[in-house]
Amino acid sequence: MIIAPKRVAEDTWSRESSKWNHTKHLRISKILGDAKKREAALKADADIYVINRENVQWLVGFLGSKWPFDTVVIDELSSFKSSSAQRFRALKRVRPLMKRVIGLTGTPAPNGLLDLWAQVYLLDRGERLGATVTGYRDRYFSAGAKSGHVVYEWKQKKESEERIHEQIADICISMKAEDWLEMPKRIDRIVPLVMGDKARAQYEQLERDLLLPMAGSDIVASTAAVLSNKLLQMANGAAYDEDRGVREIHDIKLDALEDLIEGANGHPVLVFYAYKHDLSRIKERFKQARTLDTADDIAEWNDGVIPMLLAHPASAGHGLNLQAGGNIIVWFGLNWSLELYQQANARLHRQGQTQSVIIHHLVAEGTIDEDVMAALEGKAIGQDALMAAVKARIERVGGDVCDKDS
Repeated sequence: MIIAPKRVAEDTWSRESSKWNHTKHLRISKILGDAKKREAALKADADIYVINRENVQWLVGFLGSKWPFDTVVIDELSSFKSSSAQRFRALKRVRPLMKRVIGLTGTPAPNGLLDLWAQVYLLDRGERLGATVTGYRDRYFSAGAKSGHVVYEWKQKKESEERIHEQIADICISMKAEDWLEMPKRIDRIVPLVMGDKARAQYEQLERDLLLPMAGSDIVASTAAVLSNKLLQMANGAAYDEDRGVREIHDIKLDALEDLIEGANGHPVLVFYAYKHDLSRIKERFKQARTLDTADDIAEWNDGVIPMLLAHPASAGHGLNLQAGGNIIVWFGLNWSLELYQQANARLHRQGQTQSVIIHHLVAEGTIDEDVMAALEGKAIGQDALMAAVKARIERVGGDVCDKDS
């Protein structure tokens, strides 16, 4: 049984297995679609069964104690990093029925070593890091920021990283592609964008209206995330209002994207967007753009049929092989997730790529874009960097108003 992200389950495993002489004879059954199709795929005579991770809970409920798969491969194991998630709990119930579990991921601890417990538990049933996440936390971490009994931050104890790595070293192996493969050159480019006076005034007014009410307040992670989302939308050129309508602010990113498309001279471009209104505005400007929705889209991109492919990093950030289709990436809208950022870039910068990969980042000057870009370049952990950036912007806006009043 192979458990993978949906698009990877639909396309990648079957496509890749057909390329190799020692695997092309294997029969693959895809447990996808509605319940009737999934049940039929389970009954099919096959060597390998592939299912998307969203259907793991259904699979466990359907099979129960009759779980037949002695070997399970979890593609993108980090998607099981939460010990409270239903998919983890479901797989944990049938873990004793599996003889062998293999986990694959390029980002095992995207937010810190706390993420490792659930993933390693699925490999060894708690033998190395303990039977419970509570015991793991108590052994290797100490409570940081908290409110009452609720802990918002766990800090590593001294030498925890070394001790954890020693515990799991016999069953985990880490390899960097560049250490073993001839990887193409990667060129990262920041494209600074300056708003016109009118757009700048409108942006700054909206930012003040959004942030000033928070001046002097304690900012928690959830509030910071909401504020950051709104600021990032505004930096991209539009934002949702209270009625979920879209208020357009500027077109500087659309104009910059147009320049980059023209500068590509006909070479395919992969564009990562952040919000639905980003997607709508890009599609309205660029009629040739296609969205990454199905396995056919992947095939056509890799065949060079699609000149401009639009994808959200959360849906295209894991496992997809897109390197045959192009070598140019444009980040229209950024996000705080280092994991998604790294995984999305690896869709083109990976084994099999024959050209230098150029990654353009559209960054609106004077906006939160600059904070996100700095965090990603410094490989900062998302939530900590997000909180610091939002607090700094609130202080700046509050200071600007005080200066004007005085």
